[in-house]
Amino acid sequence: MSFQRQLQIGRTGEGIIAKWLNRRGFAVLPVYEKEQGEYKGPALYSVDAQLIAPDMLAFQPDGKTVWIEAKTKSAFTFHRITRHWVTGVDLRNYADYLKVQDVSPWPIWLLFLHLEGQAKDSPPGCPTGLFGNSLQYLRDNEHHRHPSGGRGGMVYWQDTTLRKIAELSDVLEQNKDQP
Repeated sequence: MSFQRQLQIGRTGEGIIAKWLNRRGFAVLPVYEKEQGEYKGPALYSVDAQLIAPDMLAFQPDGKTVWIEAKTKSAFTFHRITRHWVTGVDLRNYADYLKVQDVSPWPIWLLFLHLEGQAKDSPPGCPTGLFGNSLQYLRDNEHHRHPSGGRGGMVYWQDTTLRKIAELSDVLEQNKDQP
């Protein structure tokens, strides 16, 4: 799949998750950096470095504020060694999210929107829906890391380490009525 197609799917998933958050009372501020019309991805300029930032900042009138990193996936991967469903992010991005967590007063949540796909050579029964957990929790509950995939490797979490936040039909159904 081309980078442009992956970007389009990711941006669509981010929009679906943002609308789902809106319906739960959150205002959502997307964090995108554009340079001469080119999408570069979210960035946070800290005192010491430029970091890859989560996709959006979500907040409620009562002051509850969280960073959201939104990932859209066609399916969980089946980890043959442990026989668990897993999903993950690029290790480079993850390292930056951990640094953002250290400099930010707001927690980071990784949200994974898993559609109704089927990973190659995996058994039936792949979980679908919106899954997630706080980065603070996920930092201590990694399933495994792998040197290939992504830019510099991947970090993975088991589906049961993530909280199932919503059924896929609930997330997509709520999206239908939105402009």
